[in-house]
Amino acid sequence: MIWYPYQQMKTMKPPYQIVDAKGVYLCTENRKLIDSVSSWWSVIHGYKHPELNQAITEQLGKFAHVMLGGLTHEPAQKLSDKLQEWLPGDLDCCFFSDSGSVAVEVALKIALQYYVNRDETQRTMVLALEHAYHGDTFKAMEVGDDEDYHFVLKAYGKSKNVIHIPTEIEALEKAFAAYHERLNCFIVEPLLQGAGGMRMYDVSFLKRARELCDRYGVLLIFDEVATGFGRTGNRFVADLVLPDILVLGKALTGGYIGHAVTVTSRRVYEGFYDDDPAHALMHGPTFMGNALACSVALKSIELFEKQDYMSKIRRIEAITRREMNGFSDPRIKEIRIMGACVCVEVYDPQTIAGYQQFAFERGVFSRPFLNYMYAMVPYVITEEALVKVLDTMKAWFVKG
Repeated sequence: MIWYPYQQMKTMKPPYQIVDAKGVYLCTENRKLIDSVSSWWSVIHGYKHPELNQAITEQLGKFAHVMLGGLTHEPAQKLSDKLQEWLPGDLDCCFFSDSGSVAVEVALKIALQYYVNRDETQRTMVLALEHAYHGDTFKAMEVGDDEDYHFVLKAYGKSKNVIHIPTEIEALEKAFAAYHERLNCFIVEPLLQGAGGMRMYDVSFLKRARELCDRYGVLLIFDEVATGFGRTGNRFVADLVLPDILVLGKALTGGYIGHAVTVTSRRVYEGFYDDDPAHALMHGPTFMGNALACSVALKSIELFEKQDYMSKIRRIEAITRREMNGFSDPRIKEIRIMGACVCVEVYDPQTIAGYQQFAFERGVFSRPFLNYMYAMVPYVITEEALVKVLDTMKAWFVKG
């Protein structure tokens, strides 16, 4: 029996059975559905992409996986080299893992141990954002701030080591003034907070965070698992404001295989580079640097570059703004658009109850949650298909 995610198994409706997928379409036995959420925001090239398929097939002819403990291989080496070349600043040092949540755990562990290695053992606190989501593993949940996902931590009581603030510069400055001596890091989903409600905020907040982190010697972590690879309209938000640690996942492999990477600056890496074995990073996911995942990630990045995916994203945003311009309904609190993300927030979650089936019947797969109806489409979507997704969202409100 499958235990499905984020569902009460006793009352959940049966999931849609997918038998094939190609391009932006998911196929049931008798229906084609535009995947408006890119399989949790990861399938940026669409399904069954011939070049991605070929990259995996060619690597599979050699080997699928070998551990990175005492061994290494070309796909992991090439992906690390490519990321070092491709990412901004001195984000040069790649620690691979098998999911975004684990990569966040690695980032938080690095931030803490960085200061422990320097005998600054008082730096046990993490600054994070209200409405944050960083994954479902335990430390990721602790720095998150979404009770719908992380209510289990109530059993432990309020964390003494995590401070949550709104995306307001005044609150940011107050937090640093009060806690800077005890902070090891500030972790954010930059510009766009995903599972916390597709909340969007201004880059000026991040620029001020960078200044304060520099002033007080605090590491800045960008969790770009969801925002990376163009989703915000920027290649990476790290191109605008440089973090000390960057976490990537989801679209890293084009949504083909679970894989992630925690990338650090040279300065952070050198905090572990020592003759003392106790200063080593003692972490090692079994499938880190998986050869199939690294091979498809390399091809995914190649497609992103050669086919100018940033222009595709700008086109998606322009079409979305055109189609949503002037649309309103008394039940809608706000419509937010950033890059290849659109979110319709309603006042009452009951307003969008039943929307998933409504969309299904019109050839669109959607997964609204709480008060949020949203779309994060694959970047290869045609204008016709994108307009259909947006028209379906609007039609839900027009129907009454």
